[in-house]
Amino acid sequence: MAPGTATAPHEPRFDAGRLCLDLLATAHPVERLHSLPPLYAWITASGLVPQGTLLPAADLSWVTAFRELRGCVGQLVHASLAPDHRAPAAPALARLNDLARAATPAPCAVREEDGTLVRRLDAAPECAALLAVVARDAVELLTDPVARAALRQCAGDNCSLVYVDTSRGRRRRWCSSEVCGNRERVARHRRRTAVTRG
Repeated sequence: MAPGTATAPHEPRFDAGRLCLDLLATAHPVERLHSLPPLYAWITASGLVPQGTLLPAADLSWVTAFRELRGCVGQLVHASLAPDHRAPAAPALARLNDLARAATPAPCAVREEDGTLVRRLDAAPECAALLAVVARDAVELLTDPVARAALRQCAGDNCSLVYVDTSRGRRRRWCSSEVCGNRERVARHRRRTAVTRG
């Protein structure tokens, strides 16, 4: 599954426009990072590691660490969306900056048997290295005035997801046209049908 692909509600989503926002989507509509297999699936599907990368050091502490980072990113992103532009929570900002300091995984090009070059990692990454990639993405998003101005909260009922609106005219309303947008269209159709019958 490639980043940028919308999926069924129970699968990881990668349609928010930024890696750190895709991490936020792992908590909606239900908790997806509840154990190591879904975290590994998200890490791989997000492109943090190439397909087939082994993570021998991964354990439940990784789940806790990614969920902690997700909480920090969520606080900071929602603070930047607030109408009063309130200051972000200092502990969340400090933790994000701490996580962003770690060295990220080192990629290398490896020749396959057919001669093509593919991306691999120089060594199996530690949790801190993967967290740093996501944390740096959040730092870049939150400190870039243009990207920050394109942040939108989904207009769907009961949806708290945030995305980067890169649509023409900045008119995108939903985190996903296939998920929340479709729900809204179905609800509108039902309302029209009810009025017509009444």
